[in-house]
Amino acid sequence: MTADGRTWPHRPLRPGDRVAVVAPAGPVAEETLDRGLTTLRDWGLEVSLGRHVLRRHPVLDYLAGDDAQRADDLTWALSARGVRAVLCARGGYGSARTLSHLDWDRVEGHTPRLLVGSSDITALHAALGARLPVASLFGPMVGSTYFVDQPAAREHLHQALFAPDELGPLGRGSGMPIRGGRASGTSWGGTLSLLAASLDRPDVPRPPDGAIALLEDIDEEPYRLDGMLTQLLAAGWFDAVAGVALGSWERCGPPERVRDVLADRLEPLGVPVAWEVGFGHCADQVTVPLNVPVSLDADVGVLTLLSPP
Repeated sequence: MTADGRTWPHRPLRPGDRVAVVAPAGPVAEETLDRGLTTLRDWGLEVSLGRHVLRRHPVLDYLAGDDAQRADDLTWALSARGVRAVLCARGGYGSARTLSHLDWDRVEGHTPRLLVGSSDITALHAALGARLPVASLFGPMVGSTYFVDQPAAREHLHQALFAPDELGPLGRGSGMPIRGGRASGTSWGGTLSLLAASLDRPDVPRPPDGAIALLEDIDEEPYRLDGMLTQLLAAGWFDAVAGVALGSWERCGPPERVRDVLADRLEPLGVPVAWEVGFGHCADQVTVPLNVPVSLDADVGVLTLLSPP
């Protein structure tokens, strides 16, 4: 149990444990997924697949199956007997639609289990974190190239799953803060565009008081980042945060331009803001636990778990 009362499911994973793999967002390339599943089995895990994990929406080909199919798989994974972790196959788009069809009565009556995913999975992390007393992992997805082609990212996720008490400081230690300082609070957030798109959803809550907000994104022009941050600021999303940890900004324009935008919007918050901690859509991404107590050292650019799960 973490300091704020959240649980890391009973113990770390170990060989022989059962995990579920589902696709709550975009469609999955079968060959890439097969490579990811091979790695999970090499880790000694028993892998169960959602019935619709390889489906594609009959009309909207950017979705993995229709909303009911994706929600049925996710509900099953979060409630099936013996499943100790739920690993999302990929992001893309569709998790918010899936969330609207999730059977909470089934989910809330079962032992919580880890949710692993990033990008579009951001909405699921926030919704589950608010309703279930369990931490989750913002990390690479098993049906993505970030997992199958990057050994360092795979190894860090493996450590987070199998030896979370050995996780050291998270980040690349690059320093160069937007605003220096240290802060502690609950880790919360994910992909910026998904957080902005979820502002009006009552099932995707805002950060708890004193949170350390995590933000990253991909393929968004600097003016788009400005607009999304401005939207969150106007809505009061940052009002109670104690610090901000910034991840990667792949293909978002020249890094110095992105930094200028983020500094303009976030430095006036008056809290520590770390630059390029190393999570998100980037090579060798680190896996970051969400909904757990962390400390942020913005001067160095690292996160440290205060209660190793």
